Amino acid sequence: MPISGYVEYKKREFCNQVKCPVQLALNAQSQGSAEYEKIRQTCKTDCKFTAWQFHHWLINEGYLIIKPKK
Repeated sequence: MPISGYVEYKKREFCNQVKCPVQLALNAQSQGSAEYEKIRQTCKTDCKFTAWQFHHWLINEGYLIIKPKK
């Protein structure tokens, strides 16, 4: 649920902006094709970037990480 006045992170925005080689290979395939799914497994099991890199990219891009109060 978006917060009024803010935008949510778009899926693979980081990957595309940093020109991840795996993402570039995915972009060259038809989504859902056998080759696409094969390449996509790399994202699930062997990401080329760290959580630290992603987190700092989010900060540099002005994203906020929030969660609702319980």
